[in-house]
Amino acid sequence: MDYLAKSNKIDTLASRLLVVAVYTDGKKATLGNNAALLDARANRRLRTLVARGDISGEPGSTLLVHDPAGIRAERVLLVGMGKAAETGARELRQAAEAAAGAARAANVRSLDIALMDRRHGRMNTRRMARHVVEAMDAVLYRYTETLSGKKKAPALKSAAIVVDRAELNAARRGVREGVATAHGVTLARELGNLPGNICTPSYLARRARAMQKTLPVKTRVLNEADMQKLKMGSLLSVSRGSREPARLIIMEYGGGKRGDAPVVLVGKGLTFDAGGISIKPAGAMDEMKFDMCGGASVFGTLHAAAEMELPLNVVGVVPSSENLPDGAANKPGDIVTSMAGKTIEILNTDAEGRLILCDALTYIARYKPAAVVDIATLTGACIIALGSHASGLFSNDDKLAGELLAAGESSGDRVWRLPVWDDYTRQLKSNFADLANIGGKGAGAVTAACFLKEFASDYSWAHLDIAGTAWKSGGEKGSTGRPVPLLVEFLLQRAG
Repeated sequence: MDYLAKSNKIDTLASRLLVVAVYTDGKKATLGNNAALLDARANRRLRTLVARGDISGEPGSTLLVHDPAGIRAERVLLVGMGKAAETGARELRQAAEAAAGAARAANVRSLDIALMDRRHGRMNTRRMARHVVEAMDAVLYRYTETLSGKKKAPALKSAAIVVDRAELNAARRGVREGVATAHGVTLARELGNLPGNICTPSYLARRARAMQKTLPVKTRVLNEADMQKLKMGSLLSVSRGSREPARLIIMEYGGGKRGDAPVVLVGKGLTFDAGGISIKPAGAMDEMKFDMCGGASVFGTLHAAAEMELPLNVVGVVPSSENLPDGAANKPGDIVTSMAGKTIEILNTDAEGRLILCDALTYIARYKPAAVVDIATLTGACIIALGSHASGLFSNDDKLAGELLAAGESSGDRVWRLPVWDDYTRQLKSNFADLANIGGKGAGAVTAACFLKEFASDYSWAHLDIAGTAWKSGGEKGSTGRPVPLLVEFLLQRAG
């Protein structure tokens, strides 16, 4: 799929499918500026349809008009954007998603998107172009890797974002950033959707090594012997029940000045989590292949940053393992020693993500990072708290937390902050070790974050619990690629 930005007069543009905005005041729909230009040439046909109530103007609502008289476009798609003064990332993305779905249903080869009229609320053209590309690409994504038979190529080949000439450079920059982000999201989704018998820790390591062949990324992979020398007893304990050896994958992108402290992203890479001896229920256990989506998001974000050539140093670290029951697996009550030297009592072997992350968080201190963000499908408790709309955010640094909250609002990939107070850390007290790996029934997402905070005291740190946002269940089952858009926006803001 090709995306581009161009400048054309809307009312004389020849198009297979031309997309324009409609707004609402809460009671009735009104034409946006570009739609009004078309309407003037179409003998007020569009205005008549809107006045009749054929489209509400609510975000994502659509009305497809075929062969409108007086207009060179073969089809005009009116798309709702909500209230003009309140239009933000969420509303624009809904509109772009609806446009992509309509284009696919109409079986057109190309479309032109003219949603960027002056009534676009708080966003500039560059940001709008990014959102349109990212949202469209997400809708058009189809998983085919393990499907047999001939893969049918989609009819839609290109999408052009149409803007005024004065906005063309900004739109082109936004398209480039949107395409890079979309590529990162697709990579994260592909890795997440692969089954556990294909996407193993060793497979992830191979994919990381392959990335350095096409992008300015340097990859190193530590095997279990390397980790043993580093005394990563916590991480290594998780892989003992599996025939698949653990890997610690390190990807370095050096787009910033030499010597500048990097931003470090640490992603949980549990390629399959059966829970170990504390085995999970059989229902929906297949979805535990998604337990590596934190690691997948690190792959995707590094890919996007390198493709954009961001002037920033970024390091991605993915501790990867399986968590399976076996005679050698962790048992409830076992005590392991982490790389930091802290002992951990394993009260529940299904709380393993924090066991692999804590050693990775200790390892990355050697980079003297400017900031660290770890990303993990860590707790069911976060799903109970926040559902599937926002990822959980925890941090020991208010400034870093503020950056991530702002990036979430700007990108539409939102987060919500929860506390990491010492009151909760006390729930991790053990009679037999420095820490227990669970903190009882209450505040499970918070105590998990507090556990990680114990290994992140030397730097500015944030934790994203993406258990509710990393994948969808049911008829739309599959990886979402979140929080790649959030992380890319965060890096863009850091890069200036």
